[in-house]
Amino acid sequence: MKYYIIAGEASGDLHGSNLMKALKQKDPQAEIRFWGGDLMKAQGGILVKHYRDLAFMGFLEVAMNLRTILNNIKFCKEDIRKNKPDILILVDYPGFNLRIAKFAKELGIKVVYYISPQLWAWKESRVEIIKKYVDEMMVILPFEENFYKGHGVHSHFVGHPLLDAIAGLKDISAEEFKKENGFNEKEIIALLPGSRKQEVEKMLEIMLSVRPHFKDYQFVIAGAPSLPKEFYQKYVDDNVHFVSNRTYDLLRCSKAALVTSGTATLETALLNVPEVVCYRGSKISYAIAKRLVKNIKYISLVNLIMDREVVKELIQNDLNTKNLVEELNKMIEGEKRNQVLADYSLLREKLGGKGASEKAADVILSI
Repeated sequence: MKYYIIAGEASGDLHGSNLMKALKQKDPQAEIRFWGGDLMKAQGGILVKHYRDLAFMGFLEVAMNLRTILNNIKFCKEDIRKNKPDILILVDYPGFNLRIAKFAKELGIKVVYYISPQLWAWKESRVEIIKKYVDEMMVILPFEENFYKGHGVHSHFVGHPLLDAIAGLKDISAEEFKKENGFNEKEIIALLPGSRKQEVEKMLEIMLSVRPHFKDYQFVIAGAPSLPKEFYQKYVDDNVHFVSNRTYDLLRCSKAALVTSGTATLETALLNVPEVVCYRGSKISYAIAKRLVKNIKYISLVNLIMDREVVKELIQNDLNTKNLVEELNKMIEGEKRNQVLADYSLLREKLGGKGASEKAADVILSI
């Protein structure tokens, strides 16, 4: 069967790669064209466009790059029309993917959505688009299935694919990891500042401001695959290091982490690392988002899934050096750290077992 997959961000590349692996195991004759990244490319198939050419952050950045976005949509439609896939698989990335869903459906192509846009938070009206143009919605958060069924959309909760990615990890020694990467012997505080240049620059400045208060620790930046190593060099010194494409290894060797909101907050929790969640957008983008987002108390997936504060979220003006130091100290030792680790166990239970990629592949093949 001929598959066409569109993932527009780093997290989509991860989940898309695991889905590709499962599809190829179940359908040895699978022909796959995709928009994604290096992880999907490693699974074979034909890479049409890399996500680093697609990802724009915030309302202002989207507006400034509107012509590029529209050209990408046009190119995608032409590529789908030319290659005539049997099924289109959309991975999150709603602004782009919902336009493509309509186009593909009108061509008679089956459309599956894997990993739902966060319509329960904002733009709930998009549910009607999904209801009209998507044949099957596969969700990865427990509460999303009831949300869609309440809107008359056929949906499956397949479990969270991060459990698959983490389950296959080999044991790692923190001492060997430090030696291999030229780090010193101090315990590590991991910094996960995001994946887009604009975001990383903004977050690293505030994250690294805590350094004078944690002289007994070394800081290690998790590099984004979409950014070159040279970009990070201005932040590196004797006690600030950098690794690329080894985020999971870094987290498993870390005492605690400062994490920009997004999928990384859940990855950090599932790897059992106490964290402080950080977010700061432009004043205009944040003001717009705050008006649009409805009835959502949290920004991190950890807290959203648990429906209570498990990890501390420092947002906008609350994200400052004083608050970061205070909350990071709690994650390094003490009662709060122990409570967070206990809550992580409950989080894993709530997400169900591994096998999301295989379940998703079964649903896709069934239609």
